Formats: sequence, C-alpha cells, structure tokens
Amino acid sequence: MTEISIIIPSLNEEAGIVAFLSPLQALRPQCELILVDGGSIDNTVNLAQDYVDKLINAKAGRAKQMNEGAAVANAPILLFLHADTVLPDDAIEQIQHAVKLGYQWGWFNITLTGHYLLSVVAWLMNKRSRLTGISTGDQTLFIDKTSFTELGGFADISLMEDIELTSRLKKRGQAYCILSKVISSGRRWLKFGIIKTILLMWSLRLRYFFGASPNELEQLYRKGQFWKD
Repeated sequence: MTEISIIIPSLNEEAGIVAFLSPLQALRPQCELILVDGGSIDNTVNLAQDYVDKLINAKAGRAKQMNEGAAVANAPILLFLHADTVLPDDAIEQIQHAVKLGYQWGWFNITLTGHYLLSVVAWLMNKRSRLTGISTGDQTLFIDKTSFTELGGFADISLMEDIELTSRLKKRGQAYCILSKVISSGRRWLKFGIIKTILLMWSLRLRYFFGASPNELEQLYRKGQFWKD
C-alpha cells in the first residue's frame, strides 16, 4: 500500500536530478514518487522518467507544480520535497509516527551545505519555525491530503506559498517538527552572498506580512535585489 506521495517540483535540474532521485528508489515500495516539471529546457524530464512513478508537465511556478502533483497523488499523506534536498534515513518512519500521534502536518529540521556560515542560517531557520509554528518549503513539509484538499492547497502566488499555507495550517492544528534533519543545498544563499540573502529574505517576508504583492517580491527574489531597478 502506498503510504506517502512524495511530490517534487523541478525546473532545469539535469545536473543533479539522477543523483537526487537515486536514493529515493528504495522508498518506492511504500512511497509514490511524483515529479512535476515546470517546463525545463534541459534534459531533466528524460533523465528523471525512469526514476519516478508519475511525471507531470505543468506551468512553471512552485505552487502550481505542487498543486498539480497533489491532485494526482494516491497516498493519504503528501510530502513536498525540493530537488536539492536529501531526506534523513528515518524520514518515512518519523512521518508515520507523527501521523499516528494525530498530527495533520509538520516539517523537518534542516541543515544547509556549502559554507560553514550556513550552519548558523539553518539553526536560525529551525529555531524560527519552532517559535512561530510556521515553516518554509526548504524544511520539507508533510501534510495530510484531506487537510491539504480542504484548505485548497497552495495559494497560486509566485513566492511565499509555503509561508501562506503553513499559516493556514497552523490555525487548523499544531504542527509536528521532526528533529531528524533534511540536508539541503545552500546554493541560493551562495548565489548572491550569504549575508545579503539573509537580509533579503527578512526584508521580503516583512513586506509580505505588510501586504506587498508576492509577484513583485518574487521578481526581487530572483534577481537578488532589495528594490526594483
């Protein structure tokens, strides 16, 4: 019986997609692997097709892609996994434990690779989520499919879709934080500089909180800019 559907949004991930999907093959007897590609122009789709149970082509946009994956998922639990993140060895057992305890959703603690300063970033992320009860997609969300469906899934916005959904989930019920850590690439922080990216993300989240358009914030995020040109 398929217990968990693992939904993976992808876009131009050919450099690492096989290395990412290979360790997940051992989970396929109990987990359904769903890759939702957002229109890659490289060889991501061809490389991935033998490593997943379902491969869906969707419009680009992480929220859109994850919603498309959830719509075809067969398992009662959804796990949203980024294509640069590695699950801990006990991930499935930990999720099953959380579900048995009655939790509808939760996330993993995280560690980031690429620079020693990113260990501090990860520590702050973990602390922030425990204090606020709100998580980001980097921390690998798991959600009861019924709850996900009843809430209407991810909002169709270009950025902060994870913050928006977990804010609604928080009102529905307390989250379960899995202490076992997912390992995620620090490439986003390294691209524009660690300190700059930290300050940028704080700035974008603050502006989102005060009502700024996610579409405008997404453009700044992509360019690594605090303000429009």
